[in-house]
Amino acid sequence: MAQDGSRVTTWIRGQVQSAHGFLEATMADVTAEMAHWGPPGLALPIGAAYAHSVTTEDWLVNVLFRGGAPLFAGPHAGKTGISELPPDPASAKDWAGEFAGWSRRVRIDLTAFRAYAQSVYASTDAYLSNAPDTELERPVDLSFVGMGMQSVGFVVNNAVIGHAFSHCGEISALKGVQGKK
Repeated sequence: MAQDGSRVTTWIRGQVQSAHGFLEATMADVTAEMAHWGPPGLALPIGAAYAHSVTTEDWLVNVLFRGGAPLFAGPHAGKTGISELPPDPASAKDWAGEFAGWSRRVRIDLTAFRAYAQSVYASTDAYLSNAPDTELERPVDLSFVGMGMQSVGFVVNNAVIGHAFSHCGEISALKGVQGKK
């Protein structure tokens, strides 16, 4: 439970844990071949969707919320299991184009990446376990992605929980297209 018995933060923490569980269950039987298969059109390969979801959470929690460094630049530098990090939306000239190119180039070592993902999830859980409900009201600047000022709670709900669930659906659909459950 959060440090002051914060009921809302405790509830949000449970939702984040659920999203992590669903994402990992969805990825559990994904092979390297499945992860790198390039679907037609603009859909992300499975590995890119997974990497994007987890690295985004790492950055949001450890940089935007905590004001520190992401795990991919700290204890997991060079050990994330992905061949290259996604483009930085704050500095990319054509983020959508750069992201599409990255999504087709990136290669993922699923075992190494799963270990990194577990560290990201633990970091998020530690942050939320010590956050009072008022932390969810704290404003953060999302102008770099055209969203202006938002609250930490908005970001957790949409860019951590919603993002993970959205990618679960995307990954599930891509597994189905590849003839998998």
